[in-house]
Amino acid sequence: SGKTTTIGKLCRYLQKKGFNPAVVCTDTWRPAAYEQLRQLTEEMDVPLYGDPNNKDALDLAEKGLKEFKNRKVIIFDTAGRHKEESDLIAEMDQLDDIINPTEAILVIDGTIGQQAGEQARAFSQATDIGSIIITKLDGSAKGGGAMSAVAETGAPIKFIGTGERIDDFELFDPERFISRLLGMGDIKSLIEKAEENIDEDIAEKTMNNMLKGKFTLVDMKNQFEMMNKMGPMQQVLNMIPGMGNKISKEASKMTEDKIELYKIMMSSMTQEEMENPKIIKQSRVQRIARGAGVEESEVKDLLKYYNNTKKTMKGIGKRGGRLGGGAMNRMMGQFMK
Repeated sequence: SGKTTTIGKLCRYLQKKGFNPAVVCTDTWRPAAYEQLRQLTEEMDVPLYGDPNNKDALDLAEKGLKEFKNRKVIIFDTAGRHKEESDLIAEMDQLDDIINPTEAILVIDGTIGQQAGEQARAFSQATDIGSIIITKLDGSAKGGGAMSAVAETGAPIKFIGTGERIDDFELFDPERFISRLLGMGDIKSLIEKAEENIDEDIAEKTMNNMLKGKFTLVDMKNQFEMMNKMGPMQQVLNMIPGMGNKISKEASKMTEDKIELYKIMMSSMTQEEMENPKIIKQSRVQRIARGAGVEESEVKDLLKYYNNTKKTMKGIGKRGGRLGGGAMNRMMGQFMK
């Protein structure tokens, strides 16, 4: 179900809200459970308690409580369990007595569809489920099936995982999810993502330069960095009404790969070249290609894309800053050539 990864995502979400969570690993069943959690929590500077040599989940829970007794938020990672595993279901009941959690959260894999309902009902009989997190939701029909099945338990769906990245995690909003499912976009989420991940001053300066025709490779690199922070391209396009179904996942992936290649090439340029791309003639193209480990033709592709983007954005500036779907499609199309 992606339970351990979800703990990392929940920690990141809580950190953004100003909390300092700690994590206790009581999963003694899955090999390398502690190691995976250790790597995740270290990356986010989140304290972790666990002992891979201790196979007593109840003992680990008691010691973890003592270790973090002064923490306001402690997340306990328990072993994943199937409704048929009576021993593990019983263990969960005992852990519930020891931890006395403010909220027990069930993590469900969104790709299992209607089967999610059986799993959720089995757990609700063993413990009071405070809320549910559904992972691997990308707007698929199976995701909708999992949601309708889980809803029968009466436990609210609190969060959904929408991708592989640590930030692909959000509060569940039924209207937004249904809107994305129907291909109608989700402007509210798009605005929130932009507010969370984009530096407003850099974005405004870049956009002003673009619309005035003063667009440089520095601006283009800033634009690429902002796009990366927003998340996977297909996910962002799905939030734009009418765009999600126009560009395939394969085309989006191709675009992301090309952007990464362009960023590598720009890293091989001097500041002067980045600020004034007109000076990049053949000898400079050769040097940039060698430094980036690419063909000279690929550097020329980058410069062609830059010039076309500059021309397109200058034209938009003359029309009062309106970016129509045709202009967006043309810009995407340049990446896919």
